[in-house]
Amino acid sequence: MKTLVVVTHPSIETSVINKRWVEELKKYPEKYTVHELHKAYPDGSIDVKKEQKLVESHGNLVLQFPIYWFNCPPLLKKWLDDVLTYGWAHGSNGGDKLKNRKAALAVSAGSKKEDYSEDGRYHYTLDYLLSSFETTFLYCNANYRSFFAYYGTENESGENVPDTEIEPSVSELEKITLNYLSFLDNL
Repeated sequence: MKTLVVVTHPSIETSVINKRWVEELKKYPEKYTVHELHKAYPDGSIDVKKEQKLVESHGNLVLQFPIYWFNCPPLLKKWLDDVLTYGWAHGSNGGDKLKNRKAALAVSAGSKKEDYSEDGRYHYTLDYLLSSFETTFLYCNANYRSFFAYYGTENESGENVPDTEIEPSVSELEKITLNYLSFLDNL
């Protein structure tokens, strides 16, 4: 079955990493469905039943987003809160729609990988910061498959700005994109 990639980026047009990933995924409609939340719900009003049916019609679920204040963008949090309901995603009354479904994350971190370490600038790893997503998927009995991450680099001034995408070279961007597709294909 196809992989549903729920993309949540409030400014995808100005993105480098997430925009490139979306462009590449759209080349393979037989393998991936790209679902851009900000385009589907510009007013933030989520059609829960539609979203649940979309998830149900796919074998795998991937949440793709830039790290925002060491978490996901607000619309993705709202999507999780609204869509993963009791009786559908979890609970004793038929809440099994994510059971054994492969689920993963694809994130752009913006900052250097070293910053996301116990000794780094933020004192926590991405594994730690993203553990709430893993816990959510495990709670819903999904088959959590971890995450794919792009870590940025410092800009020319030497300043490292969290929550921004720092542009890699064209060859690095293509390598990252191919690695992302490989990650998805090996869920």
